[in-house]
Amino acid sequence: MADPRIIDVELDDRTIIWRNADVEQERRIAIFDLIEENHFAPLGHEGPFRILVRVEDNRLAIDLKDEENQPLETVRISLGRFRRPIRDYFAICDSYFKAIRSETPRGIETVDMARRGLHNEAAELLRECLKGKIEMDFDTARRLFTLICVLHVK
Repeated sequence: MADPRIIDVELDDRTIIWRNADVEQERRIAIFDLIEENHFAPLGHEGPFRILVRVEDNRLAIDLKDEENQPLETVRISLGRFRRPIRDYFAICDSYFKAIRSETPRGIETVDMARRGLHNEAAELLRECLKGKIEMDFDTARRLFTLICVLHVK
């Protein structure tokens, strides 16, 4: 019986150069939320799935495994279209984390709205790039984009 969801997520720690407390918190939340609720349906496979998310040769690689941890497939997409969204997202997140420490609630809300807007656009881009390979809902794409960003922290 098909169970189109992720039950375990790993990030390739070899590609994560540096983490600060804010990034680490975002990673933990994204993974927790992703496992709690997601729709993730790679074409040609039935879930649930364990995934390893990594970057190889400027491409996103998602290693798919079944529930028993047996390899199924690796789905790859170019990260070229994500350069700008990732860079912009890092910039707005930096502003957001600074605002949390020093801004008024109104200032924080303004920066957070911009951050959410960028995040939403990147999630839609991810869904578009994976079309025909992996079907996922919007919230799953948002959380995966967060994890892609974590892999790009320098």
